Amino acid sequence: MVDFDSKPQSDIHEATDADPMESEWVRYLASIVMTAVATAVAVGVDSHVSIPNLSLVFVIPVIIAGLSLGLGPSLCSAVLGPLAYNFFLTEPRYSLAVDDPANIWAIGLLFVVGIITSGVAFTSARRASEAALLKRQMTTLQGFCREAMASDNLDAILSVTSQTLATFFRVPAVAMFVNQDKVVSMKRVGDIEPQQSELETALSSLATDSVVRSGVYPDLTSRFDFWPVKTAEGQGAIIGLAFDPDERPSTPDVPVKILTSVLSLIIDRQHSKARTALN
Repeated sequence: MVDFDSKPQSDIHEATDADPMESEWVRYLASIVMTAVATAVAVGVDSHVSIPNLSLVFVIPVIIAGLSLGLGPSLCSAVLGPLAYNFFLTEPRYSLAVDDPANIWAIGLLFVVGIITSGVAFTSARRASEAALLKRQMTTLQGFCREAMASDNLDAILSVTSQTLATFFRVPAVAMFVNQDKVVSMKRVGDIEPQQSELETALSSLATDSVVRSGVYPDLTSRFDFWPVKTAEGQGAIIGLAFDPDERPSTPDVPVKILTSVLSLIIDRQHSKARTALN
């Protein structure tokens, strides 16, 4: 029988007001609107003055879409731009037919430029997003170190740990302290509470000093991935994350192992302080 004393902490609250630009159809609609605006500008300019390379106006929506809307909407603009240029600005007007072979090359080149620009813009935006994510994650880990070191008892340390994990991965998280093969304290964040079988799985993770994945034999029903936290004092802790199987990050072990290493040192430090106080 596993004994523990835990009170569920506040659930993870995601933003309920979704950004409209996150909607797939809205993002594609935005790319179409930007291409329409570029078309109106190009037609307006062409009706008053002859400007060489006016087709480059259609590259602007491609760049904006690639940086802010994603690859799909950017490719949409890259395809619509040459079609709009052909329909409104090449002879015969208001037709997709092309009389001048030079215009065929111009339309083809505009299409190629749009595709390449779309890929470059999207890649740049993705790298910027990854860099921002890494910065947020490092800030979260630094905050965990400060708060955990300042905590004066194991329950507070477990609370900070579970909250940090939930913030870092945006999934339900649990942190447990184990003494003599029993879970003596547990803190969790999220609406998933570990069941008895999952607690047994967590204890086996600590006993074998190995990571246990959810839904993997012999623990097919477990919803949590468990990581053991060994300490020099002979006791230990376990942390668990309830990932959505369809949204599991590719490399969760890297940040988790950093956190478990810090947690192990903090628990040892807490034991040393308690022993010193007794002496």
